[in-house]
Amino acid sequence: MVIAGDDKGREGRVLEVLVEKQKAIVEGVNLVSKHTKPNAKTPQGGILKKEAPVHISNLMLIGPGGKPTRIGHKIDPKTNKKVRYAKKTGEVIK
Repeated sequence: MVIAGDDKGREGRVLEVLVEKQKAIVEGVNLVSKHTKPNAKTPQGGILKKEAPVHISNLMLIGPGGKPTRIGHKIDPKTNKKVRYAKKTGEVIK
């Protein structure tokens, strides 16, 4: 879910994470118009709508209850491994 900017409140699936730039590309969010010349891939050319990266600080995970939640880390007592959990519900996130 986007928590800041023009697309605030919109939800989408994360398609790609750009770790070096601290940005993510989210499906259907932050659409920009890209003008393309005709080529073999797009013989018609024209204006294409494409997702642009959004800074990670403007995104929030949708938790198991379907609501946006912050993320915490804890050690799972069964496996002794570090896991992520939703702070609102306390459920472990896979």
